[in-house]
Amino acid sequence: MKMQLLKKTSRGFTIIEIMVVVVIIGILAAAIIPQFMGTTHDAKVSTTKSNIAELEAALERFYIHMDRHPTTEEGLKVLTEPPAGEESKWRGPYIKLLRPDPWGNPFQYRIPGTHRTSGFDLWSRGSDAADGGQGEAADIGNWGP
Repeated sequence: MKMQLLKKTSRGFTIIEIMVVVVIIGILAAAIIPQFMGTTHDAKVSTTKSNIAELEAALERFYIHMDRHPTTEEGLKVLTEPPAGEESKWRGPYIKLLRPDPWGNPFQYRIPGTHRTSGFDLWSRGSDAADGGQGEAADIGNWGP
């Protein structure tokens, strides 16, 4: 009887095959990811515009009940808690929670407005968290695009 030597074959991927797959994934990611970068900003802008519309509606309900808009000093917090000395007229809360804008910064409120002189300005400072700005860092407000 002859003893046969069994040849063991390893089954698996070589380092070259793994590197080829990693390179292919890297090329695909480099081609696809930039297309979605602007989508994130657009989604934040849309969310901000929606939040501003919701806050405007709450400010108008506040106006109906209180016969005035909040002062700049009172700000938007009067939508969730009554102003001092006027608890009996206040019928809020007008919003459940005063959320920050999609960039994590508080919404800004000013009366009288500089953009809407007959009313109030309500805005997000955008991605740069500073007033003004251009392009993707531009402010988003209730006065228009």
